[in-house]
Amino acid sequence: MSLLPLTAPEVRRLLLALAEPPERFNFRLAWSRWRRHHQAVAKRGHVARRARRPVVLPPASLVPAPMPEGRCIELTDALWQRVVPLLPPQQPPHGRSNLDHRRMVAAMLFVERTGCSWRALPSHFGHWSTIHSRYQRWRKAGLWSAICAILDQSDAEQAAA
Repeated sequence: MSLLPLTAPEVRRLLLALAEPPERFNFRLAWSRWRRHHQAVAKRGHVARRARRPVVLPPASLVPAPMPEGRCIELTDALWQRVVPLLPPQQPPHGRSNLDHRRMVAAMLFVERTGCSWRALPSHFGHWSTIHSRYQRWRKAGLWSAICAILDQSDAEQAAA
């Protein structure tokens, strides 16, 4: 019979049971053993069920294409002027103004270029969750692919020059 290890609350309950009459203590000890056995069985079933679950991959349309190796995009003023018309207004009609779009685009390019996780973004870009949510929103709206097309076009022009 396998049992889960004693937890701090379980040890506390057993120590409190020492102050009770012997027949009550025996009941508490048996109850603790039964509960830990029941939890061990439930855990084994849970682990087995999760192992049988199929791995669901996101649709190919939601998986961004990786940036080519060695690609280092410098977001110059000229390139930024080509990207700006695609972006939503910096100041929405109501509510708080958006964080600087240029810094957001630079952060998104940094993540794609380096392959680092969103949480590992340097703090000078801003909070990672804000940048990630905007990246997801722009990607779903097709805006990010349009931005990447402009950047790819710029790369092609630089290679031809």
